[in-house]
Amino acid sequence: MGYDVSTLELRRWRVADALRLMAAHQDPDMVNQGGIRDRATAVDWIGRVADLDNGHVYAVADADDHPVGCVAVTNIDRHQVGWTWYWTIADVRSQGVARDALRALVDWAHHEAGLYRLELGHRLNNPASCGVATSAGFLREGVERERLNYDGTRYDVERHARLVTDPLAKPQRPVTITT
Repeated sequence: MGYDVSTLELRRWRVADALRLMAAHQDPDMVNQGGIRDRATAVDWIGRVADLDNGHVYAVADADDHPVGCVAVTNIDRHQVGWTWYWTIADVRSQGVARDALRALVDWAHHEAGLYRLELGHRLNNPASCGVATSAGFLREGVERERLNYDGTRYDVERHARLVTDPLAKPQRPVTITT
């Protein structure tokens, strides 16, 4: 299936997205993310992220309203700090979709949601995620040794953060946010 990523919309996940969400998590790069294994666990995940007290999780939809990824800022604390994360389906990777969605989310989080600091982390063996983070103005802050454990293998995680005062490039395509 081809996707029209000439424009993007960040919108709430819908129960109707469950099969696409499930399919995205069958990708070997995604299988350990979110605990989504089937339609039921996808519907459950959508319900859990719908109304978080301390975060915002958005589907990244293409011009035809097909979810092609996810961006989020969660674990927002009293210090106006949030944890940022993102993913895209394999079919749109390397097309700047995560970059543009993250840039739009960052701008919204800093200027509409009032967050001062945004943090994220990625496995050291994921240079593409590092590229997305740095393209959205996240600066490297250090490495957490053997932070994650997937299937008995420990992974180092590189931490990044950005402040509201850090420069931010605009997305390279139109991105709307529907809150």
